[in-house]
Amino acid sequence: MNVLFTTYAKQELEDAFHYYELENPGLGKRFKTEIKRAVLRITQYPKAWSVERGDVRKYILHTFPYKLLYSIEKDHILIIAVAHQHRKPDYWIER
Repeated sequence: MNVLFTTYAKQELEDAFHYYELENPGLGKRFKTEIKRAVLRITQYPKAWSVERGDVRKYILHTFPYKLLYSIEKDHILIIAVAHQHRKPDYWIER
């Protein structure tokens, strides 16, 4: 199944990557690797993770304080947000 990131989710991913790279070179790369693993698991088992709100599910990363918020569409999975778990919890709802 194809996975699409919204424009906002892509930007959040890039912002987090750059932040982690500034904090510790190589950490941003580890963050992106964990995101790739999460996306792979979501595509394999899209309904395995709990519902956050309505039709939006959440996949919580293991090493970083982020979660992927996604919806299962007819022919793809849509990543709505790459959300930090400790900041503005419901900011993504209007997307």
